Amino acid sequence: MRYFVELSYFGKNYHGWQIQPNAISVQEKVNDAFTTILRKPTIVMAAGRTDTGVHASQMFVHVDTDVAIDNNTYLYKLNALLPDDIAIHSIFKVKADAHARFNAVSRSYEYSIYLGRNPFLLDTSWQFFKQQLDVEKMNQAAKVLLEYTNFKCFSRSKTDVKTYNCTITNAEWILEGKKLTFYISADRFLRNMVRAIVGTLVEVGIGKSSIEDLKNIIKSQDRSNAGTSAPARGLSLTAVKYPETIRHE
Repeated sequence: MRYFVELSYFGKNYHGWQIQPNAISVQEKVNDAFTTILRKPTIVMAAGRTDTGVHASQMFVHVDTDVAIDNNTYLYKLNALLPDDIAIHSIFKVKADAHARFNAVSRSYEYSIYLGRNPFLLDTSWQFFKQQLDVEKMNQAAKVLLEYTNFKCFSRSKTDVKTYNCTITNAEWILEGKKLTFYISADRFLRNMVRAIVGTLVEVGIGKSSIEDLKNIIKSQDRSNAGTSAPARGLSLTAVKYPETIRHE
């Protein structure tokens, strides 16, 4: 039987989602919890990988087991085993071929910038106070992203993927007081893509690059032409969507 598990985590203490040979990852902690509960070695498969220090308010994984899982009972047991910065919210049965990664139809991220200094937001935002940002121009630049599909220029170098094509359906900045948030959704994302996009749009915001420069960066398909990646702490995976047809009837 296959189950989907909805969870969230605060990424500060982890070297990303995926298991690392000599570092603590979120996947390792979740695997350990399921292994203890199911009493057999268990590996969960996630909707995607987040980098070191990146957070997730909604992530999905799938797990295979011969044991029928009761949502309420297992939620309590699993959360009791997990550290406080990882939480499981729901477990539901899906069809045998449903896949947390390959069946996802869209993913959404948020990137938080705080225009000033706030010690209470150090772990969840990029505190930007040295220069002024032109948010209107950054939004004009964000709209340009929807005109393209090949985003190799924003992908981490030496990434082993079959295609650099992604369909971005939403990209916008919203300013509320001193909090500036970038919202972006797409069918898929490349490694480091969102942070590279944010860093590049910030360069537009401070006047270092123009919108025409952004178009040329995307067309170049060269990571070295794009901006520096924004700090990981400001990034959160916020939503992963699936077709209803994956659920077990």
